Amino acid sequence: MVTNDLNGKPFQLKFVRAAQMQLFANAICDPPLGSTTVVPYGETVKVTVLLESSRSFPEQPWEAILWHNGHENHEWRELRLEETQTTTGPLVVGSKNRAVVYRRFFSIDLPTPSNLHDSVQFTLKYRIASSHGWKWVNDNSSFTDGELYYQPETPPTELKSYLKDLSPDFSVQSVPSESPDAQVWSITTAVRAAEGETSGWTETSLGVPRSFTRWFALVRIWSPWLAPRHGKGNFQPQEDAILCSFLRWDGLHLVLLAVSGIDDVLTIFKHDGHGNVIASSRNDSPMDGQTRIVAAVAPNFESANAAVMYHARKLVRGDEYMSNEIKAEMKTAIENDVKAEWMDNWYDGLTYCTWNALGQDLNENKIYNALDILKQNNIKITNLIIDDNWQSLDSHGEHQFNRGWTDFEANKEGFPHGLKHTIKNIREDHPNIQHIAVWHAIAGYWGGVSPDGSIAKKYKTVAVRKERSLIPAETVTMVDADDIDRMYNDFYKFLLSCGVDSVKTDAQFALDLLADAPDRRRFIKAYQDAWTINGLRYFSIKAISCMSQIPQILFHTQLPTNKPRIMVRNSDDFFPGIPSSHPWHIFVNAHNSLLTSHLNILPDWDMFQTSHPYSSFHAAGRCVSGGPIYFTDEPGQHNLDLIAQMTAQTIQGKTIILRPSVIGKAMGIYIGYEEERLLKVGTFTGGVGGTGILALFNVSERSLSELVNINAFPGVGSGEEYVVRTHTTGEVTHPMKLSSETPVISLEVEVKGYEILSAYPLHVFPIPEPSIPDSSATKVAVLGLLGKMTGAAAVVRSETRLEDNGRLRIEVALKALGMLGIYVSTLHQKAVEDDVLVMISEKVVPMRTVKIAEQAPVLEVDVEAAWDEMGLEAGWSNEVRVLVLV
Repeated sequence: MVTNDLNGKPFQLKFVRAAQMQLFANAICDPPLGSTTVVPYGETVKVTVLLESSRSFPEQPWEAILWHNGHENHEWRELRLEETQTTTGPLVVGSKNRAVVYRRFFSIDLPTPSNLHDSVQFTLKYRIASSHGWKWVNDNSSFTDGELYYQPETPPTELKSYLKDLSPDFSVQSVPSESPDAQVWSITTAVRAAEGETSGWTETSLGVPRSFTRWFALVRIWSPWLAPRHGKGNFQPQEDAILCSFLRWDGLHLVLLAVSGIDDVLTIFKHDGHGNVIASSRNDSPMDGQTRIVAAVAPNFESANAAVMYHARKLVRGDEYMSNEIKAEMKTAIENDVKAEWMDNWYDGLTYCTWNALGQDLNENKIYNALDILKQNNIKITNLIIDDNWQSLDSHGEHQFNRGWTDFEANKEGFPHGLKHTIKNIREDHPNIQHIAVWHAIAGYWGGVSPDGSIAKKYKTVAVRKERSLIPAETVTMVDADDIDRMYNDFYKFLLSCGVDSVKTDAQFALDLLADAPDRRRFIKAYQDAWTINGLRYFSIKAISCMSQIPQILFHTQLPTNKPRIMVRNSDDFFPGIPSSHPWHIFVNAHNSLLTSHLNILPDWDMFQTSHPYSSFHAAGRCVSGGPIYFTDEPGQHNLDLIAQMTAQTIQGKTIILRPSVIGKAMGIYIGYEEERLLKVGTFTGGVGGTGILALFNVSERSLSELVNINAFPGVGSGEEYVVRTHTTGEVTHPMKLSSETPVISLEVEVKGYEILSAYPLHVFPIPEPSIPDSSATKVAVLGLLGKMTGAAAVVRSETRLEDNGRLRIEVALKALGMLGIYVSTLHQKAVEDDVLVMISEKVVPMRTVKIAEQAPVLEVDVEAAWDEMGLEAGWSNEVRVLVLV
C-alpha cells in the first residue's frame, strides 16, 4: 500500500496485521458448507465463494482454496479458486446493520468424480496473499464440510434396493406413477379386527432404509397438530410420524406415507431404536383391516412426495365410505350453492379475528369497539371471525375445557339481544364486511354438549369415554352419531338466519380421543360428513377447519377433491407472548405445507398481530403461504404500513390480500431447525411465464449470510432470463439465467429478519440502445405492485410486444390499485416526458403519477393516485387496465 510519511513523501507500507484481518473476514459459499447438495446426473458443480473483509484495514489481495475428496480412495486434494472479475456480480442485500466491507468473488468448476456412488465432501481455506497462514472456514464457525451427492443415470427399480429387511408379511405391488420420474409401490398387510370396545393393533417392520444420510418426517406432536422432525443416522423421531423422507448418498429420495381413514384403520410410523421403520396400525372395525403404505423414489423430494399423495388420493377415492344419498346431496349442494365470487372474497379478503385481540371475556360491545377503531384507521376488513366465548354454556367446572354447550343462541351476558341483533348491527355499521364467521367446536364446545341444556333435550346424546388430553374429563356428552346431521342442519340454519355465513370449527381432534372402538368408527366419519355437507348446504363451504390434523380427517375429509377447498389450520397456535415460538411457528408451517399443499385445502398459518416484535416476520410468512391472512390486533394497536404491504384496494373499494397461486412450502427439507441456515419458503404466482417467489427467514439466534442462486426459485426455466427484486430494499439485479456464472444475490438477514425475493421472467426484444455500450436488446418484465410483499400476485395478465414503429407496447391487467412497476433495461436512457406514455382505461394519466426509479431501470406508475385524480369508476370490470408505451 502506498501512503505518505509525516513530511508528505510517499513510501510503501508493509501490511503487518494479516492474521487479524483474516480473523475478522467472512466466507460464504455456494453450494453451502454444512449442508448437502444433490447434483443431477450429467451436471457439473460450480463453486462460488464470497470473501468479505473489514474496511477498517487496507484492502488486500486474497487467495482461496477448495479442499475436496472427489478422488479415488477419497483422497483430499486442493483446488485454487480463481477470482471472478465481473461487473455483473451478485446483488448485495443486507440488513441495516450489515458492515461496510470489501467483497471479492472466487469460483471454480469442480471435476466430476469418477465414482458417482460416493458422496464428495469439501471445505475452504483462505488468506491474504501476502500472508503465510491460512484460515479454515470450519475453525471459527459452526459449519461442517459441505457434501455433494451425485445422482445415478439409472436408479434401481426394485423396492428391496431401498428398504433392507422388509417384513415378508407385507404385500408389495409396483403401481403407476402420476409424478414425473417417480417409482411408486403400494405396501399392505393385514390388521387384526377390534374385539368389543378394544381396537385391534398390528405392528410390522418396513426394515431399514438403505444408504440414506438424512431424514425428515412430519410427526404428531400431539393429537391435533403435525410438526417437522429432522435427523441424521438412525431414523428415530420421538413422536409418531405419518410422512417420512430419506435422502440417500446417491441423491435419490425415498418417501413413505402412512394412509389412514379407510375402513376405520389408522396407521403411523414408529421406530424400534435400531433403525427399523415400524408401521403401527389401529383397527376400530370388527372386521380385519389393512395397513396401507405408499412408497416412492424420485430424483427430487417433491416428485416423490407428489407421487405418494396422488396414489393416496386414488385409494381414498375407492373407499366407499359415503352413501349414495350423501354423495348426491353433496353434489346438489355444490351445484346450487357454491358461488365463485363468494369463495374469492372468502379466500382473498383481509380477515380480523377476535381471539387474541379481545380476550376470552367476549361481548358485543368489545366487538363493536374494535370494528369502530378499524374503521377510524381506514382498515377495511372483508371477513370477521367471532372466536370462542360467544356461545351459551353450562357452568360445570371452572375451566372452559370442562364446560358444555347448552343452546344455539349466544350467551345472554355478552349478547343480551341475541346473536342476530349483534350481526345485524355489524353489517349495518360496517358494510365492507362481507362474511362473518363464528367459532364452535366439532362436538359443540370443548366439553361437548351439556347434558342439562336444550340441545341435549332436542337431540339424542350419549356419554362417551375419551382418552385424557386437553379435556380433563374421562367422559363427555356428545350428540349421537345417528343425530349429528340433523343437529348440524338445524344449527347452521339458525346461524344463517342470524346473518352468519361462515364458521371456524375447532377441537376436531376430539374425535380421535374417543377411547372405545365402536365410538370411533361411528363418530369420526359421521361427524366429519355432517359438518362437511351442512357447511356446503348453508355456507358454500366457507369454513375453517381447526385442530384437525389427525390422520383420519386428513385423508377422509381434506384429501378428496369432490368439493371446494376449505381452509385448514396448518399448525399449532400463534402465541404472542412466547418469543421463542415465533420463528418455530414459521418453520413448522413451511414444512407442514409439504404435505398439506397436496390436500384439497388452503393452509391457514393462523392469525397474528401487526404490532408485535415479530409482526413483519409473521406477515411475510402469511403473504407467501398461499393461504388466508388474519390479524388479531388489540383495538388501536395497528401497524398500518405493514397492513398496506400485505393488502391492496380494488377499484370497488375492497381490501384484498395478494395471494400467490401456488401454496408456499419449505425448499430445503432436510435442514433442521437448529442448523443455523436460512429457512427458504418457495411459491409461484401466475401461469406460464409467471413469477417465482422465494422468502428467506432467519429462524436462528444470530445474523446469517447466504448466497442465493437463480435455480433456488420455484418455476424458473432453463431457457429464460430473469431479474430478481428484493422486497425490503426495492433493489433489482442484472438479468440472470440458470447458467449464470455467479449467484444472483448475496444476502444477510438479521435475527427476526426476513427477505422476499421475486424472480421475474424477461421479454427480450432486439432493440439496441445506442447510448448503452454493448447493448443488443431491450429487456422487459412486469413486476406487479411495488411495496407489496407479493406484489406480482396483483397481475391478472400482461402482454408485451414490439410495434412496427419500434415502440414497446406493454398491457397489464391488475386486480387492485397501487404502484405498478415495469422493468425496462434501457429505461435510464429515456425521459418520461419524451419517451413514455401511460394510459388507464384508455385515458392518459397525469404526468406526475409516472416516474423512473433512481436505483434501477424501473418505471413506476402510481395507478392508485392516477385512478383517484382522474375520477375513474369501476363499471362492470373488476380489473384495472394499464397501457404503457415506451
